[in-house]
Amino acid sequence: MKPKIYDKKGGKPTNGAKSKKKWVPQNKQFEGSVGEGQGFAFRRKQKAKYEYVKLLRKEKKKNAVSTNMYKDEYPEHLKHLYLAEKEKLKQEAWTNRMNRSKLRMKDKMENPCEVDTAIVNEEIPSTSEEAKPTPDTVQPEPREEDTQPSLPVSNRMRKKMLKKTSYQKTQEEFERIQDNRKRKQEEFLKNKHQREEAIQKYKQKKMETYQMLSKKTKKGQPNLNLQMEYLLQKIQSTDK
Repeated sequence: MKPKIYDKKGGKPTNGAKSKKKWVPQNKQFEGSVGEGQGFAFRRKQKAKYEYVKLLRKEKKKNAVSTNMYKDEYPEHLKHLYLAEKEKLKQEAWTNRMNRSKLRMKDKMENPCEVDTAIVNEEIPSTSEEAKPTPDTVQPEPREEDTQPSLPVSNRMRKKMLKKTSYQKTQEEFERIQDNRKRKQEEFLKNKHQREEAIQKYKQKKMETYQMLSKKTKKGQPNLNLQMEYLLQKIQSTDK
């Protein structure tokens, strides 16, 4: 016999069937309890809280004092050195700025003169060959760059100009590697040549020794006199 299954709400046996969901009409108006659904009172409270926090944030932002977070703080015993260095860099930047402005003004002053001279030369045609100046008679006019003194260049700009670029560093590294390879190749070829010469001398000496020891008399016997001379030379060379 199967056990009966009772419903939790009504207490009636369901016999394994699922309980239906509670039907809620669409136009139902909640009374305002948080358990049944967040009603008007709870929403009004949350809205008032949000507006209050927003107002506090605005007031705090309005009355905030602008503080410099990146203020330079130097130790007392080195403060004068830092300030002097700062003033020096500031002065160098100012001189560089003035030099650049002078160069720009100089270029602007030079360009209109060149344009005017070109226009005048085009308007006046050459009537005869005698009027044409020969390259021997033409004398170059002194430039303004030669007459005027060169503008001073600061130490910072000089260091920047003397500083090598990444391309120059890479080129120097490449040249250094090429020189090392070339030097190693020359050493290898030199050692190889010396080794070949030593082997050739050894083979030549060995051949001479073999020819000396392989000589025979008229009767076909080995020549003992030559062998004794060879042994004597060998002993004398070892004694030295």
